[in-house]
Amino acid sequence: MNKLALVFPGQASQYVGMGKELYYKYPEAKDIFEKANRLLGYDIKKIVFEGPINVLTQTEYTQPAVFIVSLISFKVFNSKFNIQNYYCFAAGHSLGEYSALVASETLTIEEGLNLVNKRAEFIKDACAKTKGTMLAILGAEKSIVEEICAEAGKIGVCEAVNFNAPGQIVISGEIAAIEKAKEIAKSKKVKTIPLAVSGAFHSSLMKEAQNNMKEEIKKYNFKTPKFSIITNCDAKITTDPKQISEKLIEQVASPVLWIDSINKMITEGCETFIEFGPKNVVSGMIKKISSKVITYNIENEITLNQTVLSKKL
Repeated sequence: MNKLALVFPGQASQYVGMGKELYYKYPEAKDIFEKANRLLGYDIKKIVFEGPINVLTQTEYTQPAVFIVSLISFKVFNSKFNIQNYYCFAAGHSLGEYSALVASETLTIEEGLNLVNKRAEFIKDACAKTKGTMLAILGAEKSIVEEICAEAGKIGVCEAVNFNAPGQIVISGEIAAIEKAKEIAKSKKVKTIPLAVSGAFHSSLMKEAQNNMKEEIKKYNFKTPKFSIITNCDAKITTDPKQISEKLIEQVASPVLWIDSINKMITEGCETFIEFGPKNVVSGMIKKISSKVITYNIENEITLNQTVLSKKL
């Protein structure tokens, strides 16, 4: 049986108007948005379709918005493509892990959206108390990034948290320590890009959010996934429902091992990756990890048809 990797983006892939084309053309997309409006108690569709962008980029709106658009992209694709003919692996970058779990039917859409909403709430609260930020470090080896973090860590929390692609590592921590890391990187002639985020995601500063997730997640009934899940925190195949829930808790304050996750799926025989959701950020990372694999991204009618009609699938 041919193997297929299904991947889902995280925060920072959002834009105003994402998912709009699929919403107006496909009943299953409209149904998910309407269901989300009822569950959330506000008009998330209006925020996604009309913005403004400064509202959409707030964590409490961004996370459910990206989750919803990722799922409608998957649901529409699944209605037009016989995915049952493939052995599937699924992984999501940070927030995207929740999309992967709903796509694999480990969680229902309602459960997934409730968890994502709570996660966003807990992270927002933790960010308000810890005053952190994040910085992308480009073109540097992992050992150099570790040296930068160790030096900057002398004045505050500074940790490598997103291993996105070769030469693309994101660090996270207290503002003063991250500013120091930026200075150290400059002295080493290493390029950095500050990220427009509200806090130090995936770092130890998110421990309070992690503890809150630990209590919240007890309310949910995780089921055995239809696909083999590659979990963020350890890049391992995980299919036991209890372990999946435990790793979701760990993920909140742990690094995202994306390079290892993609390489794991490649090792397992995946040569084709399909990204579901806004933009193609994850596809770009995958191409940097391996030039040998084929990538598709689905976010609108054009990309949907390009993927469904591809002769390479």
